[in-house]
Amino acid sequence: MQGVQAEQYRIVIHYFPEDILFEDPQEFTDPFRYMPHPLVKMAAAQVIKRIEADSHLSEGFAEGKMLGVLICRENPEMTDTDPRVCYITAFSGNVSGRGFIEGFVPPIFDLTDPNGYFKTEESRISDINRQIAEIQDSEALKNLKTALKECERNRDEELEAQRIRMQRSKSERDTKRLASDDPAELAELTRQSQFEKAELRRLKAAWEERVSAVRAELDNHISEITSLKKLRAEMSDNLQEWIFHQYRVHNASGLEISIADIFAASGQVPPGGTGECAAPKLLEFAFRNSLRPLAMGEFWYGKSPDTAVRTHGHFYPSCTSKCGPLLGYMLQGLEISSQDIPVGKEPEIIHQDESIIVVGKPGGMPSVPGLDGRLSLQEWLQIKYGAEIHAVHRLDMDTSGIMVFARNQETAIDIRKQFEEHSVRKTYIARLSSPDKCRNFHAAQKSEAYHEPGTKGIIDLPLSADYDERPRQKVDFRQGRPAVTEYEILSSNPDGTIEVLFHPVTGRTHQLRVHAAHTLGLGRPIVGDRLYGGDASDRLHLHARSIELRHPATGERASWECTDIL
Repeated sequence: MQGVQAEQYRIVIHYFPEDILFEDPQEFTDPFRYMPHPLVKMAAAQVIKRIEADSHLSEGFAEGKMLGVLICRENPEMTDTDPRVCYITAFSGNVSGRGFIEGFVPPIFDLTDPNGYFKTEESRISDINRQIAEIQDSEALKNLKTALKECERNRDEELEAQRIRMQRSKSERDTKRLASDDPAELAELTRQSQFEKAELRRLKAAWEERVSAVRAELDNHISEITSLKKLRAEMSDNLQEWIFHQYRVHNASGLEISIADIFAASGQVPPGGTGECAAPKLLEFAFRNSLRPLAMGEFWYGKSPDTAVRTHGHFYPSCTSKCGPLLGYMLQGLEISSQDIPVGKEPEIIHQDESIIVVGKPGGMPSVPGLDGRLSLQEWLQIKYGAEIHAVHRLDMDTSGIMVFARNQETAIDIRKQFEEHSVRKTYIARLSSPDKCRNFHAAQKSEAYHEPGTKGIIDLPLSADYDERPRQKVDFRQGRPAVTEYEILSSNPDGTIEVLFHPVTGRTHQLRVHAAHTLGLGRPIVGDRLYGGDASDRLHLHARSIELRHPATGERASWECTDIL
């Protein structure tokens, strides 16, 4: 399917009330770092309301799905009046096996045609899966595996029995050799020894022939399975490649290219599912139907997953592994808004001596040099003091608060070792988002009593990198690294947000942000946390308040604070 005309799917385009005053933004949303525009939030609320009013939709979306809305100006040729502000909406992947749902934009390419190439090849692959399953579950294969084990067991038992008999015979011959000097008798003993060894070799050979015969028959079945799996892999790879050549997308400049060619340009292969996310669906529909994109946002609907942090109704950046290169191409021709969290103030020197510098980092300033060219706190200190400065720990760019830097290599090694030994104590203060409006999707979330002022506890959720959606982290009970946080609820605010004191026992990337947001943690993302769905704000409300460590020069415990009002 090369395109769907808006005239055929007029219900896909939704209009805001005419009395809404809206000035077109000068720059389009950066899908990987943004706070949703008010119209985006309004459109998302309307989408959620529509889903909840339809039992079939609410049931289909309830298990959890990422949705998106795109605010547009309609094509002047589609109306006799001034172009109105409208929105379109999309969902990622399929919902209950359906790619087309009234009111949502269609897929970029239709894979649902029962007589199409995709369904035909998918059916062939399914048939191979059935053949593999039949062989793997067959009585013949089970009997051969059992026969091989029995044959190997009988072989081992008989050979072991023969070895025991030979040891006894050898012991008897050794006794006779010591008692005899008759050459004929000694020769006979040697002949007996050689005969028994030869007999053992013949017995081994006979058993090996039996075992090999059973194993060969078993290998024939296994070889057939291996061949079918290889064929399945080749067909799957070819089908995936075919799909990505059929998925052709446009950019804002009017150019068209396949997803396969987008990734090939940077030496990559598209991950499975590329092109099925909400954001590229929205942009492609807009470009094909002459809608002018103004603002966009993606939000989660339904039950939170067990690993990644997803909260009903909260907005999240686009995924990077699938949508990074794809949206990078599709957005060419649009002015993209960085919407960076601004640096609030200059760094504050809290303490300095010959060994260390303690400094308050503003939110929005990187701790150490990165790839984006921003001035980092480490570089700022190097310029200020004109000397070597060693970073011994980090804060996320958007996190404000206290940091310690070493002024020589020896001090740096000392403090890093203290961090490794978990003898450095750090405290953070954070403001967590207001309660979710739709708690029915959060069975695992703690009750409100869990968030009462004075409540203390420990969050123990292991973390690992979410490689599909870097730089996010996810809860991973199988391969995650231990991550432990102590917390205390300090107070609640009239707007429903709460103030929390955190003490990270471990120091994993985004530990406090995930432990705050995940439903198995506090179930409330930090205000301003774009990665993990926090309430909108012009800053991340996470501040490193204090740090305590052993001073490398004096050997005494020392502590410093960096005050900040969230």
